[in-house]
Amino acid sequence: MNSLEETAPAFVAMAHRIVWGSIATVDAKGRPRSRVLHPIWEWDGNELVGWVGTGPTPTKRAHLDASPFASINYWEPGQDTCVAECRATWCFDVETRKRIWEAYKSAPPPLGYDPAIIPVWTAPEADTFAVLRFDPWRVRVFPGSALAGQTEGVRVWQAGGS
Repeated sequence: MNSLEETAPAFVAMAHRIVWGSIATVDAKGRPRSRVLHPIWEWDGNELVGWVGTGPTPTKRAHLDASPFASINYWEPGQDTCVAECRATWCFDVETRKRIWEAYKSAPPPLGYDPAIIPVWTAPEADTFAVLRFDPWRVRVFPGSALAGQTEGVRVWQAGGS
């Protein structure tokens, strides 16, 4: 097991390089559903937090009402993978929505983009735009080279008591 200080920077670098994460939630009956989203991760040297601008659809809202947890998996053809197991929290306040909207606009490609290209997202204040905050309790970084037995770069962190 690694420390968060060892794991978080490697996770952010890989996730931001891969860009698109498959995010799984479960419904009230425990049935999984996954979707592809585009999170931005922040690591301040102490705390790792993920953010994603998304539509607050009835399905997403119902799933997170039933269970506020999500698994976010990134994969690329060279077999690099990283995963964050998280608590997901809706953020509907305008301040957070504006901050994350601007974070997307100011991030370099391929991570950054202008959210206004999504036709239903006319502005960060639009009812069709919300932000999900992801607070991980477990993070794993697994470079594809580990499949060949080269374990350098493999990182796993889990919060105490999780």
